[in-house]
Amino acid sequence: MDILIYGAGAVGGYLGARLAQHKHNVTLITRDVMAQLIGETGLEVTEGSRRVVIRPQAATSVAQAFKDGQSYDLIVLTMKAYDIAAAINPLIAFCPEPNMIITTQNGIGVEKGLIKQFGAERVIAGSFTLPIRKETTTQLVAERTDGGLCLAPTQPKQDIKQWLKLFSAAGLETQGFKDYESMKWSKALLNIIANAASAILNRRPGVVYRSDLIFDLEIKMLQEALAVMKAAGHKVVDLPAVPATKLAFSVKRLPRALLKPGLSRLVADGRGDKMPSFHIDLTSGKGKSEVVYHNGAIAKAGKEHGVPTPVNAALTDILWKLTLEKLDWREFNGRPQRLIQEVKRYEVALGDGK
Repeated sequence: MDILIYGAGAVGGYLGARLAQHKHNVTLITRDVMAQLIGETGLEVTEGSRRVVIRPQAATSVAQAFKDGQSYDLIVLTMKAYDIAAAINPLIAFCPEPNMIITTQNGIGVEKGLIKQFGAERVIAGSFTLPIRKETTTQLVAERTDGGLCLAPTQPKQDIKQWLKLFSAAGLETQGFKDYESMKWSKALLNIIANAASAILNRRPGVVYRSDLIFDLEIKMLQEALAVMKAAGHKVVDLPAVPATKLAFSVKRLPRALLKPGLSRLVADGRGDKMPSFHIDLTSGKGKSEVVYHNGAIAKAGKEHGVPTPVNAALTDILWKLTLEKLDWREFNGRPQRLIQEVKRYEVALGDGK
């Protein structure tokens, strides 16, 4: 197949290398420096003891990828969720009727703009659950072995078997789901853990979870998300390396004495000693944050379904204002009490103060 990977960072590079290794014609749209290095030294992927070097085609723009009438059987979008809207316009110009688009972004609602523009029959929702680390610009390392790719149709009776088979044949654990929103919401449950609070407080997730105040805040955040999912009719489902049903059960049923050590272990196993993605967004200086597709999307859906979500709303608003430098980060740096104080203000304003 002819496959275009649009946004070849860690995830895009990994998927492109996997597919190219299995004899597909892969083109990566990436930055000038990476495109040059791929041409010179190739793209190196390490998984456990296995190391491969692949030399896929590399382009630096959509226009270059589609030059001379080039077409693709599949386009995989692997940029950040907040970059999808900007990616749609060049696709419209050079590929107004794509054969199929697959998303891989974390977050809720990222498919809606694509569905509106290209039609649900041309869009498959994806969730990628294998953490990939960039050692250098062209050296990628899979950090664990139990993750994979999940795909789901965005309209009833949409056949995705061909695409499940494609990635499975490339050696990637691939799982299909019937309801893409349940899939994306369930992934988001894990993504929001120790993410916004860690970014706001400028402390690593393991350190943040030592605070009883922040742990209780995190539980409220998750309880709100689960309440919204229930109101919206989204089922909690497990994905490869994403034990969402166990998390949901624990948050709903376990006493705090059991819940805190268990959730703290989940944070330690899932994030290690790394700062979370929202912190990376905040320190990048780009003025963008995926929090709007996670806590922000939960708060928005809560409003639509009449479910109070003051914690998710507060975390979104605070982090977004920090991202835009409308708040001074020093106010919250290592200060859990200050964050709790601000969340309380949102709870009172939204009529959910305790």
